[in-house]
Amino acid sequence: MNRSPDPAAVLQPRPPSPLVEVRDERFGQYGVRLLLKRDDLVHPELPGNKWRKLAPNLRAAVEGGFPCVVTFGGAYSNHLRATAAAGRLLGMPTVGIVRGDELAGRPLNDSLARCAADGMRLHFVTRSEYRRKAEPEALARVLAGAGATGSYVVPEGGSNALALQGCAELGRELRGMSDVVAVACGTGGTLAGLAAGLAPGQRALGVPVLAGEFLGAEIRSLQQAAFGGPAGLWSLAEGFHHGGYARVPAVLDEFAAEFEERHGFAVERIYVAKLLWALAALTESGAFPPGTTLTAVVTGRP
Repeated sequence: MNRSPDPAAVLQPRPPSPLVEVRDERFGQYGVRLLLKRDDLVHPELPGNKWRKLAPNLRAAVEGGFPCVVTFGGAYSNHLRATAAAGRLLGMPTVGIVRGDELAGRPLNDSLARCAADGMRLHFVTRSEYRRKAEPEALARVLAGAGATGSYVVPEGGSNALALQGCAELGRELRGMSDVVAVACGTGGTLAGLAAGLAPGQRALGVPVLAGEFLGAEIRSLQQAAFGGPAGLWSLAEGFHHGGYARVPAVLDEFAAEFEERHGFAVERIYVAKLLWALAALTESGAFPPGTTLTAVVTGRP
């Protein structure tokens, strides 16, 4: 199979992504300037943090001569979709380990159907098996069951030490452009890398979209693996997950629809809507002093 040694040569991303100002009185009345880092435009099929996290891992898989890329996700995982699309574009086989063996044999939802259409082979495992995927013996069993032993493994969400190196480039693109750079967080990898790439004095702010308080420890662990210790200034704004991952109550949907109408761009609901909601609420509460330039990283699109 003929593969490029550099996935960027095939995938052709378009960094740096645009940085645009949004005039919105929910921020302006408090003296806060809002910018959007349109990372959703960095690649047509691998938007935002998906490109930044996957690219270094795909390069390692290609250069290492691995026969296949294996990764993990739930039934509606954007990460699975991005990995499947990258595999199709690169001509590299992909396998998706999907949480929930009860889904096997059922009609695929739109997200998993897209993965399959892009050539990803889907392997469903029990939720208990899925929870143990970080254990070496359990991982080996899952890979063997999927017929993917010896493949290059990308973790759920794509967050590992290589991914952080890619996300640090996002921070470097924003040096000198903003006081606070905010991003929605799932596994924490984007925030961990972003903070490392920002200039001294700039702060990264993460808005978790999952319920629970595990993320701080995970970010510290990721930075230790990638950079040998803490890197950059970062903090988390908890309490804006709206009930948990993939929960989009009516009030959040209405907020996102109004933002779309007002500013003319589509707002992804799972991550970006929660980020923008959180920033509006934090601004109203006085979390950002007048004169602050605040950047929201748009990591994906609907």
